[in-house]
Amino acid sequence: MTATTLTTPDGPFSILVATVPADGASPASPAREAVLAAGWTDDLDALLALVHPTLRPDTGAELLAQPSPSDGVLAAAADAVRAYYAGDHGAPGRVPVHQASGPFRTHAWDVLREVKAGERLTYSQYAVRAGRPAAVRAAAGACAMNAAALFVPCHRILRTDGSLGGFRYGLPIKESLLTREASSAQ
Repeated sequence: MTATTLTTPDGPFSILVATVPADGASPASPAREAVLAAGWTDDLDALLALVHPTLRPDTGAELLAQPSPSDGVLAAAADAVRAYYAGDHGAPGRVPVHQASGPFRTHAWDVLREVKAGERLTYSQYAVRAGRPAAVRAAAGACAMNAAALFVPCHRILRTDGSLGGFRYGLPIKESLLTREASSAQ
């Protein structure tokens, strides 16, 4: 597993990348790199704690911090964060991500990746898009359990009344991201 921390206008942003089976299920499958977790923190251990236990390194494995990634998915992810802050708000959506959970939550995270910059959905609208209109709480839970912030843009989901709701990294960052995306979408 490799990691890097970048400086952004919203504070330090860290990314964890690891090699996972290509189909996400079978260890015998061909491997590929993907972002496992990302967020506005420089605490790599706290970020690693968000990763599903089945995806964390074995006991004794090291988390390799690479402040200047030069190739692979870690470099692409770091470039995507820089591009996002430079105005290409779709850049994080082009980087592979892998998270583990049950079928609905996994599907809901895929649906989140389809929510475009500048678009805001309520939890109810998000549940409809995820194919389960009555599962508003489950949709909210998918946002709350999202370990790959920015790459899986849960910040674009709002409360049914249109207010910001919650965000793991604080409402000021969520508001900053939404404002940044709204200004470029016009």
